[in-house]
Amino acid sequence: MTEKSNEMSDKDKVTQTSQNEEVKGIEKEQNVESTEEASAEEVTADAESENAVESSPEVESKKEEAAAEEVVEVQNEEVSESTEEVASEDTDEEEEDQEEEHEEEIDLSTLSKIQLVQLVKEKSQQGNVLKLDKLIHNIKAAFDEFVHKERDEALAKFKEEGGAEDDFDFRPSEEEKEFNKYYYEFRKQVNTIRKDAEKQKEENLNAKTELLNKLRELVDGEETTLSMSSIKAIQEEWKSIGPVPSSQNRSLWASYNALMDRFYDNRSIYFELKELDRKKNLESKTELCEKAEALKDVKDLKDAIKSLNELHEEFKHIGPVPREEQEALWQRFKAASDAVYDRRKEFYEGQKEVFLKNQEEKEALIKKLEIFSDFKAERIKDWNTKTKEILEIQKTWEKIGPVPKEAGKEVNKSFWTAFKNFFHNKNLFFKELDEIRATNQAKAEELITKAEALMNNTDWQNTANQLVKLQQDWKRLGPTPEKNRDALYKKFKTACDTFFDNRRNANKQNNEEFEANLQKKQEVIKEIAAAKEPSEENLTELVGKFNELGFVPRKNMKEVQAQFKDAVDAYLEKLDPEFDREDFLFRLNLNKIQSDPNASKTLNKKEHGIRKQISDLENNITLWKNNLEFFAASKTADKLKDQFDVKIQKAEEEIDKLKKKLSILREF
Repeated sequence: MTEKSNEMSDKDKVTQTSQNEEVKGIEKEQNVESTEEASAEEVTADAESENAVESSPEVESKKEEAAAEEVVEVQNEEVSESTEEVASEDTDEEEEDQEEEHEEEIDLSTLSKIQLVQLVKEKSQQGNVLKLDKLIHNIKAAFDEFVHKERDEALAKFKEEGGAEDDFDFRPSEEEKEFNKYYYEFRKQVNTIRKDAEKQKEENLNAKTELLNKLRELVDGEETTLSMSSIKAIQEEWKSIGPVPSSQNRSLWASYNALMDRFYDNRSIYFELKELDRKKNLESKTELCEKAEALKDVKDLKDAIKSLNELHEEFKHIGPVPREEQEALWQRFKAASDAVYDRRKEFYEGQKEVFLKNQEEKEALIKKLEIFSDFKAERIKDWNTKTKEILEIQKTWEKIGPVPKEAGKEVNKSFWTAFKNFFHNKNLFFKELDEIRATNQAKAEELITKAEALMNNTDWQNTANQLVKLQQDWKRLGPTPEKNRDALYKKFKTACDTFFDNRRNANKQNNEEFEANLQKKQEVIKEIAAAKEPSEENLTELVGKFNELGFVPRKNMKEVQAQFKDAVDAYLEKLDPEFDREDFLFRLNLNKIQSDPNASKTLNKKEHGIRKQISDLENNITLWKNNLEFFAASKTADKLKDQFDVKIQKAEEEIDKLKKKLSILREF
């Protein structure tokens, strides 16, 4: 566990990465499944719509049996119209889940990171979020590529500068934070809209059920002059109500059409008016057939499918047409629809080979990923290395397109199971590291307790030394739990700051004493400068007097020392030329050192330095003398000998001076 504790500072980013990548993976799994299922379902839409049409004779037969005792001619006509609406409704329901919103095409590869942020901001605020869902997803993928690239570049630069990869911590940029803000706001809108849509369908079901109850009361009640207007109002309200849950849709329409048929059958007085409505409906539906037939020439298949869905929605709400026209009219509308569906079916049939190739590539990645499913390691570095490899596999997976519908769920399940197993094991590893962080927290709290016990102490020097030691211990402490890290450091820092602030305030009281010392030292300096009969004894006395005075204000220290040095130098100039000025200054310096609390240590250090200088010079002299023996007899050699003789002479003189200083030093 020693190695773990040394690497614990990486835990935050690694854990963060593992959690984020796992969540992303799960989201992508869901998105891929839904996309592949949607694309595969579209292939079967034609067959389902044909089944809906084939079932219409059964509905007609049942309705004829139920109304056999009523007016046969009117009843047969109404049953055929009901069959037409139910078939149209089924076709529209089967196409509802396959409808694709038209999207403007944007080349995201040419956009910069900032432009992607601006684009997601603009698109997320445009409304119609369901239409923009796929575009926003593609923008997110493009933005993530920038983030991965920046992280890799930052890591490479960090390693080039000598940093260890395990110490690397890549934090989100401001652009990434801003992008995520708009992206997750958009995702929230999408989820809200979908939940609201489901809720709205339930409300629509209740509303249509209530309308059926009103219609049933109207059909079973006595005929009045207001009956037709009431029926029309119910029809308009029924049309204005949105979609209902698909499981209830067919039964609702069956009940609605049956009640409408009963209404028209029971009220033959309005038959002529109904025939007029049928003719108007025929004109409207004929116009819709012409529009549907024109869709086969639309180049954009998405636009054609979308327009056809809208025509189906309008077709089923127009109402019945004359009996003799209804079958031919419906077959014409269906043939125009089938022409568009055949184009779509042909397109997806051409994609089967591509889907199979994608399946092979994904299965190869699954085998590669399964090796990591049971991976174990004791080092953070090993986990980070394997995490990188897995994320590279995930990137490759995301670039591969959809697979056949029948294999989609199994392929995705295999991949994401292995993916999640790795990160599950990784999280277990970091739980062990949390125990070490908890231990460090206990140590940090102990240091805080000690610091708080010292923060009001007035023994400034000793307490300061103890607090500095505690600060050094704090630096060696290692990481603590992230949620408590800032609070712990704040408490420790507050205790230290309190002591040093108190000491600083106490030092202010010494300023007056320091000012007085400054004046006294300046007077001694003037006395040295004004001496008329200079002597060694007098100068020694004045220098001792100067050194005995206490501290001066920090801002005046350099200035007063410079004035003192100038005065002493001027004084020495007045002494006898034969006076050994260097020895005198050396003695003065030793006198000053002797007044220091650490004088013994300082003097020993100075003695050691002088002895080392003497030893170095003696070694040099020996070396130079040996070299002189190798010089040949020539003019050049003579010049070199003279140079070395001068060096040797100066070195010997310097040794004498140093030995003299050493003798003086022994007196102290």
